[in-house]
Amino acid sequence: MSANGPKPPPIRACLFDMDGLLIDSEDMYTICTNAVLQEYGRPLLPWSIKAQLQGRPGPEAGKIFQEWAQLPISREVFQSKVSALQAQHFPNCKPLPGVETLLQTLAKRTEPPVAIALATSSHAGNFKIKTEHQKEVFTVFEEEHRVLGDDKRIPPGRGKPAPDIYLLALETINARLRREGKQEVTPAEALVFEDSVPGVEAGRRAGMQVVWCPHPELLNEMSGKEDKILAGLMSEHKEAEEKNAELGVVKHDGSGQRKGAPGAIGDGWARLYHSLENFPYQDYGIKV
Repeated sequence: MSANGPKPPPIRACLFDMDGLLIDSEDMYTICTNAVLQEYGRPLLPWSIKAQLQGRPGPEAGKIFQEWAQLPISREVFQSKVSALQAQHFPNCKPLPGVETLLQTLAKRTEPPVAIALATSSHAGNFKIKTEHQKEVFTVFEEEHRVLGDDKRIPPGRGKPAPDIYLLALETINARLRREGKQEVTPAEALVFEDSVPGVEAGRRAGMQVVWCPHPELLNEMSGKEDKILAGLMSEHKEAEEKNAELGVVKHDGSGQRKGAPGAIGDGWARLYHSLENFPYQDYGIKV
């Protein structure tokens, strides 16, 4: 599996993104955004721009979008219009193929048990609108293991592709394990499920293994770049590495993976899937 480094260990925890990975909300975002763009005679949102917005916190995504869209309205007015449309469309979100079976299997049918947590850039308000009508899908994520985009424990400016949200999600699991007197899960033993390019990088920078399950249009847009994406090498997020370099610090999690740094092309720590249906648990050392 790993041609350029240590073999990944068996998985003991799974950490999930939400939008575009568990539910079809990314398509809803596009519908709402395009409605406002058309209102002002602007072109529809291309996947080259949408790819940069996916997985990022609202303020950062908003800045990227506004620089491209050049709408004759303030960011506040735009957000007000989009929010009104989202309130109409988000209640129609539904699970993507394979999601319900995957979550139920991980939550109830693994031995030894695999811990699970949610790590989404959606803030609490949007999370509620998207999930209120499908609570049965999300009951597998206990409240203490849900990390949302407006979580105060994530410092400003540290959204995806920074690793903070996934490190925090894993810490919620380890906090419980410590209380129970059980062995903590290392980042290398955690598997991140993502659909976005910044999200894959966040997982890799956290020193974790990654499943990348992108929207077909995103995969088409990124054709030829798949290996680079899986290694977490697509963005310009260099803050953590530069700071550590200044201090002469290189952190490891015991697996040989550098924490705060992305991976290497072909290292076997991330894989591309076209769907979450028929997930190969055994490939990750998960016994069902």
